[in-house]
Amino acid sequence: MQDNPLYSILIFFVGAFFFKMWLDDARRGGNSPRSFPGAGFASYPILIFGSLGALLILAIETVLECRLGFSGEQSEVKFWAVFVWISAAVTEEIIFRGYIVIQGKGRAVLYAGIFAASVLFALCHPFLWDYTAESGFQANLTGKAFFSTAFIFANSLWLYFLRFNCYNKTRSLLPCMVAHAAYNIGVFAVKTFQGFVVWEF
Repeated sequence: MQDNPLYSILIFFVGAFFFKMWLDDARRGGNSPRSFPGAGFASYPILIFGSLGALLILAIETVLECRLGFSGEQSEVKFWAVFVWISAAVTEEIIFRGYIVIQGKGRAVLYAGIFAASVLFALCHPFLWDYTAESGFQANLTGKAFFSTAFIFANSLWLYFLRFNCYNKTRSLLPCMVAHAAYNIGVFAVKTFQGFVVWEF
């Protein structure tokens, strides 16, 4: 559906709306029971560190993708898909690194929950499966699909680390959002460089 420009723009504004609500909660201190999870600010160093880590994961993924011969198996995307990917940096972080977290039951349960949620996060991305209105859901169990899913899983672990490391004292989602956006924009840049972005309507 991200090939539809109206859908992509709509999703972008949905993400912007949720970010505005999250930002309002952060400005109020995020103390209300109704506040979004992780509604708080973080220091610039953790934002930069988080983004560099996400881009390092992307760089490793890109190099290995070329070495393993998977780069030619990438899918083409229309240029407006980047609006969906930017929105995902907000909505997916609120859902996965925000709400899908088990806190207050000890570190073992927190880490187990992070692992399980990261598996779910990776499987939600359409690499091992595909969906079309004509054919419905279809499995896509290729080496490239498993490879991409594994790196989405690794990126998810990194994003959870950014929320729960000792330097993010407010447990803010902002480093997760910024790092996720950096990763997604980086993916778009790599696809552009490799010729997999279609710049036509």
